[in-house]
Amino acid sequence: MPQINVNTELKQDWDCWNETRDSIACDRLVRAYMPLVDYHVNRISSTLPRNVHVDDLKSNGMLGLLDALEKFDPKRDLKFDTYASFRIRGAIIDGLRQQDWLPRSVREKTKKIEQTVEKLEQEYGRYVTSEEVAASLGIGEDEVLRTMNENFIGNHLSIDETANDDNDVTFSATIMDNKQLTPEARLNKKADMEELTKVIQSLNEKEQLIISLFYFEELTLTEIGHIMNLTTSRISQIHSKTIFKLQSRLQSMKETD
Repeated sequence: MPQINVNTELKQDWDCWNETRDSIACDRLVRAYMPLVDYHVNRISSTLPRNVHVDDLKSNGMLGLLDALEKFDPKRDLKFDTYASFRIRGAIIDGLRQQDWLPRSVREKTKKIEQTVEKLEQEYGRYVTSEEVAASLGIGEDEVLRTMNENFIGNHLSIDETANDDNDVTFSATIMDNKQLTPEARLNKKADMEELTKVIQSLNEKEQLIISLFYFEELTLTEIGHIMNLTTSRISQIHSKTIFKLQSRLQSMKETD
């Protein structure tokens, strides 16, 4: 994530904004923190289908940045970059949910792919590849990967929808937590994390590195490509295949429980 250098001029803008809500100071702060919007737009858009317009994501991200400026409390022990990032990302995801961008056809195609995966795994007695699934369905491997990737992001957004709840750890740095997870919820969360850890450990070294850099280190696919000396398109391809593996193996684990 880009780090914004708070120089003397920017500090003066902050003082002016906090004291008088000066519109000129606000404009300067927005320009200074625009790299945060661009960063989150690029990260989220890299895994979305082509029918989602980047300009729409950027508009929603701007609303998140303005909301962060309005609500940020400088007296709290929290950097604005961190606070704004939660608000920007949340605004982008809220916009995506309202658009209902994942069509029913993708849901139906996902179900067909998952049924094919289950059938082939029972037939072969092992995990199957995206190539084998594509051949069985008579479609291209790229279509299988794209569909599963879109469905993965769709489910991710559904999970994020509940992140507005105060007890969600993601927002604990920005929202007062007045609730606690129930013992049952803690156990379920722990079990889910253990399953996910096992599945990630079953990936090869390159796949694990990409998952770690993208989801934990929050690097873009282009940045990961520079680190691994691979093209962005190749990183995107490996990422899509890895997501397919994760979904298939998690689904298999749930069915055997």
